[in-house]
Amino acid sequence: MAKIVIFDGGSLWLHLATGIPSVWVFFCLIEWFAPRRKLGVYLAVNLLLTSIFFAVIMYYKYFGVIVTYHALQQVNQVTEVKGSVFSLLHPYFLFIYTDVVAFLLLMMNRRFRAWGKTLAVRESKVLVAVIFTISLAVSAANVWFHRDSINELKQAENMGIINYEAYAIIETATEQTEDPHLVTPEAIAELKAVEKPTAPQYWGQAKGKNVVIIQLEAFQNFLLDKQVGGHEITPAMNRLKKDSLYFSRFYQQVGQGNTADAEFVVNTSFYIPPHGAASQVYGKKELPSLPKLLKENGYQTATFHTNDVKFWNRKALYEALGFDRYYDTEFFGDEDTVFFGASDEVLYDKTADELLNMSKSGRPFYAQIISMSAHHPFDIPEHKIRFNLPERYQDTLVGDYLQAQNYADYALGLFIDKLKKNGLWENTVFMIYGDHMGLPIYSLNDHEKDLMKELYDRTYQFPEMLNIPLIVAVPGMAESKVFTQTGGQADLFPTLANLLGIPLEGHIVFGQDILNQPHNLLPQRYYLPSGSFINDKGIYVPGHHYADGILYAFDGASAGAADSSEEQFNRALKLLALSDSYVRNLPDHK
Repeated sequence: MAKIVIFDGGSLWLHLATGIPSVWVFFCLIEWFAPRRKLGVYLAVNLLLTSIFFAVIMYYKYFGVIVTYHALQQVNQVTEVKGSVFSLLHPYFLFIYTDVVAFLLLMMNRRFRAWGKTLAVRESKVLVAVIFTISLAVSAANVWFHRDSINELKQAENMGIINYEAYAIIETATEQTEDPHLVTPEAIAELKAVEKPTAPQYWGQAKGKNVVIIQLEAFQNFLLDKQVGGHEITPAMNRLKKDSLYFSRFYQQVGQGNTADAEFVVNTSFYIPPHGAASQVYGKKELPSLPKLLKENGYQTATFHTNDVKFWNRKALYEALGFDRYYDTEFFGDEDTVFFGASDEVLYDKTADELLNMSKSGRPFYAQIISMSAHHPFDIPEHKIRFNLPERYQDTLVGDYLQAQNYADYALGLFIDKLKKNGLWENTVFMIYGDHMGLPIYSLNDHEKDLMKELYDRTYQFPEMLNIPLIVAVPGMAESKVFTQTGGQADLFPTLANLLGIPLEGHIVFGQDILNQPHNLLPQRYYLPSGSFINDKGIYVPGHHYADGILYAFDGASAGAADSSEEQFNRALKLLALSDSYVRNLPDHK
C-alpha cells in the first residue's frame, strides 16, 4: 500500500523485488535468534515494519518526502499537531494494518495459540543461511546500484522502502562535509553569480527605523488580490501591497521544522540542515544573526509567539540567535485560544502595546512576530469565520484554508490600524511574508485539486505550492513597486541590511539583496527531493540525476531546454554543502 500511495502505483514486480528480500532478512534473523518464541516475534516485527510503512505514508502526504529515522527527534511534537496528523489520515490508509488486526483476533483463539506453539522449532540452519544470504545480497544490490540517485523518492522506489531506511542510517554515518575554510563571501557570491552593485538602490532609505518582521502561518502568494464568491480573501494585505514593495516570485526555504525553520533562515541567511529541524540541530550553536547585527547598531530585539517557547526547541534557538527577550504563551495567556495558543487578534493587540513600551527607551527595536491562527488543518472556531464560501468550497481543505487565511488577514489589519493610531507606523519598516505553503499537492484530493486549478486558472504545481508573498513596507517612502525577480527567505537578511544602510562586509550570508540583484539561485530541501532548485525561470526537480529531471516553469509556461542547466544544479548542491559545513563548525554558545 505504501508504494501505491507514494509512487503512484508503479511496477508490481519492482515493488516485490525490492520489498520482499528486506523482509526476509528480518525473518531469517528471527529463525536464528528466537526459534522458540517465533510467532510472537514475527507478529512484533510485522507490527514494527507495518508502522514504518504507515509513518512513511503519513509523512509523505504532508512533506512529499520519505521519512527517515531523523524524524524521531520530532516525536514529542506530534501531540501538539495531532489535528494536522488526523486531517491527513485517509481511512483507507488504515487497511495497511489489516493483517495485524487479523492476527490479534486470532490470538484470542485457543486453537490458534496452540498451533503457534507447534511452530517453536528450529528450522534448518543451512536453509535459513541460504535464504538470508540471498536476501541480504539482493537488498545490498538494490542499495548499491541506486545509491548515486540524487532524488530520495527515486532511491526509495528502486531500493525498497526498508532498504532505503537502512541506507539513510549508513549515509549519515559516512557523510563528509566541506572544509569550512572554503566558506567565504566571495565563494558564495561566485556560486550564486552575484555581482555587488556600485550604487545599490534603496540603500539606507529606512536607516534608524524600527524593524517589524511578520511571519504569516502557511500563507501562500495566490491569496493576494484573489476573490472567491465576489469577496476578497485578503483585503488588508491587498491594501498594504498597493503602497509597498511587493515580490511576486518569493519562495519558502524551510524543511522539517516548518515555522521554526523559517525563523532560522530569515534571521541567519543560512540554509536548513539536511536532516531535522534547524532549531533542534543548530539550537546550541553561536549563530551569526540579524538580531546580533542590529544590536551592534543600537537596536533592542524581541520575538513574539503565542505558543510555548519550548515547542520546536525555540528557547535554545532564540538564545543562539541572540534575541534580547522572547514573548510566548506565558505573556499572551490562553484567552481566545485558536489552535496552539492565543489568537492572532490577541497576538497583535498585546504585541502592539509592548512595542510602544519598547519605543519609550529611545532606542529603535527589531521585533519578529509569528502568527499562528491559520495553522493546518485550518479548522478555526466558528465565531472566527468571516468569509462565506461558495458551496463547492465547503467541507474541503481548500475552503477551510481560505477562511483561516481571511481571518489571519483580518487580525493583521487590526494590528496595522493600531500601529497607525499609537504612532509607531511611520517610523517602522515592515517585512511581511509567509513561512511555508499551506496546501501540499500530496494531500489534496481530486476535487480540491480542481478547486486549486480554478483559483490559478492552471494546474497547481510546485511553483504555485512553494510561492509565498513578500511585502516590504517603508512608510514615508513614496515608491511602490512590483518585483518579479526570484527571491527566498534567506534573502530577507541582506535585503533589510541594504534598506537600513548596514554593510555586510565580512558576514557570511547565503541570501542576497533582492532589491538590487536581478538573478537568483535557491537550493531547496524538503517538500522537494535533494538537488531541486529555483532559478529565474522555474523550479527544477531532478530524476535519478540531473539529465532526467523536470523544470516546472513559472506561471504554467512551457519550459525550454535552456531554462535550467547542470551547472546550476551543481552550484545549488555546492551552496548547500557550504552552508552545512559553516554552521556545523560554529562554536556552541555558552
